[in-house]
Amino acid sequence: MTARFSIEFAESAADDLLQVLAWYASQDVPDVGRRLVAAVIERVDQLEMFPDSGRIVPEFDTPWLRELTQPPFRIVYRREEAGVIVVRVWRSERLMDPTLGGNAEQSLPADAPGGH
Repeated sequence: MTARFSIEFAESAADDLLQVLAWYASQDVPDVGRRLVAAVIERVDQLEMFPDSGRIVPEFDTPWLRELTQPPFRIVYRREEAGVIVVRVWRSERLMDPTLGGNAEQSLPADAPGGH
């Protein structure tokens, strides 16, 4: 029998998903937002069986900070002993800047999901 790992969403990741829903609703296409969020959650589900399936976040090169991609998003998570904690869900174009303590630089419009 294969071990299953726990999956948690940090408040920051849950807020990111809510922002995606809100932005697409503001563009009068709430169904697009719902589909994108559902796809992210479905992608995260693979971590239950394969918690190391994401690549190491290249900006940090730290083995316990990993990411999956579900275009147009990066799903950033911490690999813990018994599971994973999803910490952010950002647009793929957004880069994490390790010199800013985990804040990010980006070139997205301020009103886009994951934008500032």
